[in-house]
Amino acid sequence: MKILLLFLIAFSLPTLLQTQTSVKDEASPMTVSSYKWSRMRQTVENAAPVDANVPARQVIPQNKNFARNGRVNDPRGARDPNQDTLDGRSEALEKSVQESRAPKSEPRDGFAYRVKVKNASDKIVEIVFWEFQFSEAQNPDVVARRQFLCGVNIPGKKDKELEGFSLSGPSDVVSVGALADKSRFKENVLINRVEYSDGSIWQRKGWSLAEVKATYQRVLREPWVPGQCKGL
Repeated sequence: MKILLLFLIAFSLPTLLQTQTSVKDEASPMTVSSYKWSRMRQTVENAAPVDANVPARQVIPQNKNFARNGRVNDPRGARDPNQDTLDGRSEALEKSVQESRAPKSEPRDGFAYRVKVKNASDKIVEIVFWEFQFSEAQNPDVVARRQFLCGVNIPGKKDKELEGFSLSGPSDVVSVGALADKSRFKENVLINRVEYSDGSIWQRKGWSLAEVKATYQRVLREPWVPGQCKGL
């Protein structure tokens, strides 16, 4: 199920941008019971570089069945004879170069956005697009939107807490003075799109899937964990 879910996330957008016949503009089938945001430091583990240029190991006498089986009883820490071959040294050098070029994991200061939702339908929800909005009471037309895409598995009539991380916070649109007094700015959460396991779709009127096409393609290149939300 988890593999199928990530497959659907990866390949649904191009098709859905072309046809939206399943979309309905009725009331949202997913209700929001609570939401909040907070400052958060997140450490991102960078994926190891793909080693596509490592040559096949040279066939040496020590790699033949008899010799290889005999090395099973070697003491712990015994040197692998493959390391002394030309291919072995080339592989070690290539690995060292790639590791030196790989970006290091670094903590990032940002914001966690959390929302608790309920699947009001009887169908299983697999994908949710949602957004957290901020606006100042005195300037309601200026709105900051933090949009997220979640790969989930929410059975009918069940609750689920979703969490997204973003480097951007409310201060991008709300002044520091307003942040000190929460009565001076407004928060809101909207469900933009819901996709079900049976292939049916609900989408909020006025929201377009095309507006997140570029960021959608970007997050697909990042590591995914089932149940995770990605910022758009």
